[in-house]
Amino acid sequence: MKALTIWRRAALFALAGALLGLAGCNTVAGFGQDMSDAGHAIKKAAD
Repeated sequence: MKALTIWRRAALFALAGALLGLAGCNTVAGFGQDMSDAGHAIKKAAD
């Protein structure tokens, strides 16, 4: 019974880590897009 509890905890931590990793990738990608848009706006304003 104790081994099943350990496997459940391991699976829970793996799932939580995967979800946090995906959320982090989306955040970084969104930040990059925002910086790109800001760069385009600055370039357009300078023209």
